[in-house]
Amino acid sequence: MSYLGPTPEQIASCDQEPIHIPGAIQPHGVLLVLDRDTLEIRHAAGDVAGLLGVDDWIGAAAGAVLGDDIARRIAAATASTSGGGFVGALRVGERTFDVSATFQADKVLVEIEPGLDQALTGSQILAQLEAAAAAFERCPGLKTLYDRAATEFRRLTGYDRVMIYRFGEDDAGEVMAEARAPQVQSFLNHRFPASDIPVQARALYLRNLVRAIPDATYVPAPLLPPPATELDMSDCALRSVSPVHLQYLRNMGVTASASVSIVKDGKLWGLVACHHETPRLLPYDIRAACRALAGGLARQIKAKEDAETYHERLRLRSLGDDVIHALSRADNGDLALEEHLRDLQRLADADGVAVFRDDRIAVAGKLPAHLTLALLRDWLLEATKDADGAAATDQAPADIPDVAPFRALASGLMGVVVERSPLLAVLWTRAEQVETVRWAGEPVKATTLDGVLTPRASFDAWTQTVRGRSRPWTAAQTSAALRLRDELIDLRRARRTAELNANLRATLQDKDDLLRQKDFLLREVNHRVQNSLALAASFLTIQMKSIDDPVARGPLEEASRRLTAVGLVHRRLYRGDQLETVALDRYLAELAEEMVGTLDEAWAEQLRVDAAPVTVPTDKAVIIGLVVTELFINAVKYAYRGQPGRLDIGLVEDGDRLLLSVADQGGGKQGPRVGFGSKMMDALVRQMGGVLTYHDNAPGLRAELSVGRF
Repeated sequence: MSYLGPTPEQIASCDQEPIHIPGAIQPHGVLLVLDRDTLEIRHAAGDVAGLLGVDDWIGAAAGAVLGDDIARRIAAATASTSGGGFVGALRVGERTFDVSATFQADKVLVEIEPGLDQALTGSQILAQLEAAAAAFERCPGLKTLYDRAATEFRRLTGYDRVMIYRFGEDDAGEVMAEARAPQVQSFLNHRFPASDIPVQARALYLRNLVRAIPDATYVPAPLLPPPATELDMSDCALRSVSPVHLQYLRNMGVTASASVSIVKDGKLWGLVACHHETPRLLPYDIRAACRALAGGLARQIKAKEDAETYHERLRLRSLGDDVIHALSRADNGDLALEEHLRDLQRLADADGVAVFRDDRIAVAGKLPAHLTLALLRDWLLEATKDADGAAATDQAPADIPDVAPFRALASGLMGVVVERSPLLAVLWTRAEQVETVRWAGEPVKATTLDGVLTPRASFDAWTQTVRGRSRPWTAAQTSAALRLRDELIDLRRARRTAELNANLRATLQDKDDLLRQKDFLLREVNHRVQNSLALAASFLTIQMKSIDDPVARGPLEEASRRLTAVGLVHRRLYRGDQLETVALDRYLAELAEEMVGTLDEAWAEQLRVDAAPVTVPTDKAVIIGLVVTELFINAVKYAYRGQPGRLDIGLVEDGDRLLLSVADQGGGKQGPRVGFGSKMMDALVRQMGGVLTYHDNAPGLRAELSVGRF
């Protein structure tokens, strides 16, 4: 049995019905159209005299009909820049009416409709909503959530039948859950065709989240006097609905209905559809509660869908990780995929899997013959030609006509291409899943002799057998396939890199030998330099011991410290593998420690080194070390006369230059510098292209060296 449905022309005709400008309202309420500037009544619809007791309303002020208090509040809302509406209550005799206002460019649309006989307090409504929201949160899964939602909405609205109605990808609706009175027909698990709800009606469902028809047998109340231009009633709860929809409800045996939009991620996910066999009002307060409850339901649907997707992704990620881990340890490269075909099959919950490697096809599970697989391979290569994604379909016979004879084994296809040359691709297949769909009546709208579309007349269960389709691929499964492709690409690259590295290692072996010889020679040279420095230092030490005169011994001590600076650089240079650069901050700290070691122990508590982490070329470190040594010697000699005193060594970066300072708090002053050490220091500073300046440290003297880093 096949379902052809209405023609595209007929659907287009239905979709173009201007339902937002009906020019009339449902007669259980009253619509007043006010001039936005004067708040005078220009048009009205409904029984103004019967409901509000006002006969002469044309040109009347809003206060004369609604009372001064409501008129003032509407005026205040009109003047507000927030753009919001107005909601209030109006008492007329023994009856209470709900009053709401919305604003257009030059108009105010005021709706008056019967309120609850016994108004619910805010705390009562909030208590119901909180109890329902808590019940939603306790639901362990989506099916339980749908069932609970139907129950809660029926409790809130009191309708005979409440359905949770979800739109599919084809815009057809399916009843996911239902709560109903025993005497009404069940539509649980039935489908309704997309043509039952025209496109413009779906747009209004997004704009007006709650829509109520208290009596489908009503006679529309026209807008009087007729306006010169059509009035947009998109935001009006009283807006008269399409005659086609009213007849549709009557054909279902429904007298009162309401629909509450379920909006998820900004899109119309579905509806809470409510039906009643007899006329039933849905006052403003209940509609507001329905909007809030539908928002909570949408959030719970999203949370539970996201949780299910997350758990599925987590499971598939674990399966994929196991496959990749096994492949990464294999020695036979891509051929190892053939040893894990069953794992690949489980990864996509597929009935069959094929791995295409060059001209080779390895398979597992239920698959068509190899000749057909070659056809599917060509489809996969073509489908992924312009994108690095996964190609997937759950209706292959419709998308690939040549596959129709093999639909029993390959109605569902999903595949990824790892590399095109040499070819490596994976294709998963799913068998045909013959489905019997229960429609709420034959999903065909009748047409009149002149081709006008009319509502369906029957809603008795009607079944349709759907063939040529498989179970749909989930987003988590396509993501798992893409992740597998990416991991296989990385494995291939890693193997190729390993091969290149092996060749490179062989090529560099001779160079490594030469480098080792060079390193040996450098260390031998360093050993000899260190020996020479040690010999010179020993000679100076012996000489100092033989001289009692402090004045005569001073130059030898200075020379010893200079040797210490040079020797320290060499020791740091050859302690590790780095020959070109020296960490200047650590070098200064160690140099200070070495220099203090040649003085009285009390100097250890007086010397402070505060150096930023900086790396400089080795030759520059040697020169800086000599300059710092000279400055240190000068401070000991002239600032403190050899006695322990506070001495600070600092190092900071200033852009591409270094600022090094040596500061004392003694009695030293800058004067003529004519000694050997001063001349040597000036030469060293010039050699580095640096600048050495002296400043008053108040007390003491601060020497600052500015030098480029490189």
